[in-house]
Amino acid sequence: MLTRRLACACALLCLTLLASCGGSSGPQSAIATRTPGPSPTATGTVPSGPTPVPTPIRYTSRIILQGGARPDDLAFDPEGRLLFSDFYNGTVSRLNADGSVTVLAPGLPGPEGLVVLSDGTLIIAEQSAQQIVSLAPGAAVPTLLRHLPGTPSAARCKDGVDGIALDPTTNTLIIPDSPTGEVYRLSLDGKTLTLLASGIVRPVGAVVDGQGNVYVADECGGAVWRVTPTGDKTRLGGFGMPDDVVFDPQGNLLVIDLDPRIHALIRLNLATGQKETLASNGYAEPQGLAIDAQGHVFVSDDVTNRIVEYTPM
Repeated sequence: MLTRRLACACALLCLTLLASCGGSSGPQSAIATRTPGPSPTATGTVPSGPTPVPTPIRYTSRIILQGGARPDDLAFDPEGRLLFSDFYNGTVSRLNADGSVTVLAPGLPGPEGLVVLSDGTLIIAEQSAQQIVSLAPGAAVPTLLRHLPGTPSAARCKDGVDGIALDPTTNTLIIPDSPTGEVYRLSLDGKTLTLLASGIVRPVGAVVDGQGNVYVADECGGAVWRVTPTGDKTRLGGFGMPDDVVFDPQGNLLVIDLDPRIHALIRLNLATGQKETLASNGYAEPQGLAIDAQGHVFVSDDVTNRIVEYTPM
């Protein structure tokens, strides 16, 4: 997440600009805008398997959560229900089909990244405590898995741990350690922490492809890094402040960019390097990003207090 004091100032500016432009909070269409740019220095490897449908060029949008919470990182539970962390209220909650919200874990010290295991166990990154905890199904109190090496501070780009990811090829957790600029691999029991990559300005989000390559959002470095299973890095530049990353069903990389000059959901074709802006209207501080198997994209904004669903047409 963007350093908190800077984020507040940026959010106020963005909301002022949105008001002057008459931005609407209602349903809208989002059209991909192609932005040709330099190709990455190396071709990214995308998830294996056939392409189920053509890459969509247009999405419709609807707000599925508005007010009452400040949603940040997103994940799905085993039943396909959307979960979200709330740094400011110290909670992790579930968005129900009827639009109501169920708090699953209250009283957390700055919850951010979320991973849900197949048995329903919830892994939570606690930014303020700089640690990873585990919440078993039905449990009321999380269990500490691992305290991380970095030391959070009030300095710019030195906040604690943010987004995390599951590596399905090794059944381990990928932990971007923001204060140190390092990326770790953590066993699910929390006992083994292995350095995967270093030298990243502020790693805050990650996703893993079918070959085990990790894509890491570098919020203060203006880039996404591709890290191979052996730790080799390739920088994919041309971003402002990327905060979260996921793959769409076609193998494109989706990126949330919260730079106030950009504030957009961006699609990157890893084979060609082409970037497309899928949506940008109405954002003040876009944070969380998730996608389901049908290609529905979910974006949270913790300043406008909403989650938006984008449906491919």
